[in-house]
Amino acid sequence: MVEITDSLACLFTGEVEERDGDHVVAVPSSEIEHGSVAPDETYRVALIQRDGGNQGAASTESATDTSGDRDVAGNAAGRSPAHSAVDDAAGPPVSEGDVREVTIETLGDKGDGIAKIERGYVVIVPDSEPGDEPTVEITSVRENVSFADVIEE
Repeated sequence: MVEITDSLACLFTGEVEERDGDHVVAVPSSEIEHGSVAPDETYRVALIQRDGGNQGAASTESATDTSGDRDVAGNAAGRSPAHSAVDDAAGPPVSEGDVREVTIETLGDKGDGIAKIERGYVVIVPDSEPGDEPTVEITSVRENVSFADVIEE
């Protein structure tokens, strides 16, 4: 089993593609939209083989490798949802009705609080501010994000 660090910004399934002689892993637009990662920032990327062949990290590279060998693109054009979803085996770390304590890290575009929990999974919490540490109930779960209501400040 691969150990997942708490500093993990996001987790998704993708394919290494060749584009103009470079090899690219496209970051799903939803990861950018939810603030998990930001364009023009540098990240370390761990590639883990999905099938049972090699369960260890296949490669770890800087997200912006100036040699051009690896590049992480910020769009998901032409990608099917299956390729940009969190690995089915792992799935979302929450279920509807779960009660969690979270820390609001930032605000989304519409003013909702955004918290990250295991594996960088995003929880959107309306009526909250950065620094808040509410107890929330998960009301809706999707592959990359869930929505929650504050039940206790």
